[in-house]
Amino acid sequence: MNKLIYKTTNLLLGKGDKCYYDVALLIMRLVLGGFMLTHGIAKLSNFEALSQNFPDPLHVGSTASLVMILFAEVGCSILLILGLFTRLALIPLMFGMIIAAFVIHGGMAFAERESPLFYLSMYLVMLVAGSGNFSIDFLIRKYLINRKKE
Repeated sequence: MNKLIYKTTNLLLGKGDKCYYDVALLIMRLVLGGFMLTHGIAKLSNFEALSQNFPDPLHVGSTASLVMILFAEVGCSILLILGLFTRLALIPLMFGMIIAAFVIHGGMAFAERESPLFYLSMYLVMLVAGSGNFSIDFLIRKYLINRKKE
C-alpha cells in the first residue's frame, strides 16, 4: 500500500520515474507524426492537381516544392513515429512549418498561422528532448554503446 501511495504521490507531484518521461515522448512522437502524416497523405493523394499550383516559396517550381513538403510530411513523419533518426527527421518538418507560418501564411491573421506555429513549437520540444527510450534511436544507441564496450 505504501508503495502505491509513494508512486501516486510522485506521479502527481512530478517526481515520476523516467519511464513516464519516455512514455510522454512516445505519445508525442506518435501524435505529432500521425497528425502530420495525414496532411502529407492528403497532399499525396491529390499530387497531380496540387503539383500545378502548389505554393513555391523557394522558387524551385510548384512540383519540386510539393515533393519537398511530401518528403517532410510523409517520410519524416514516418521516421518520427518510428523514432528513427528523430532529430534529423525533425529538421525538414521544422523548416516546412517555418515556411508555412512565416512565408505562406505570413501576412495572415494569427489564427491562420496558429497550426504551423504549434507544430513548430512541438517539433522544437522533440528536438531538445530527443526520441526517448521507446524508439529505434534508443535501440541503435544501446547497440553502439554495447559494441564499443566489447
